[in-house]
Amino acid sequence: MKLKIVENFDPNFTLEPTAQATLFSFLTGETFLKQICQQAQCNAVEFTEQIFQPVPYSTATPKGMPVEFERYHQSNEYIIINVPANFMFTAKIFQPSRLCAVYRRKK
Repeated sequence: MKLKIVENFDPNFTLEPTAQATLFSFLTGETFLKQICQQAQCNAVEFTEQIFQPVPYSTATPKGMPVEFERYHQSNEYIIINVPANFMFTAKIFQPSRLCAVYRRKK
């Protein structure tokens, strides 16, 4: 099996305001925030309202995310999660097919 190298990938996207509001309400739900805390072993988190589309791995994007989000990956203060597919489906977000969300650990 050959690997396909993606030379150009546009990570930009725009969400409809109602879809974004629905998605953000899921991402800030009390039960979901508790699940994130359990997995991250922390007391509390807050959604930074920053989401991004994962990008193909390359020498320019070795973490699989736009370069401007790598600082969150490198910090212990932040948590990056894959947005659950059922959240995206319920919010009627079909493009992009995957999103990640950034949370900040509260002290």
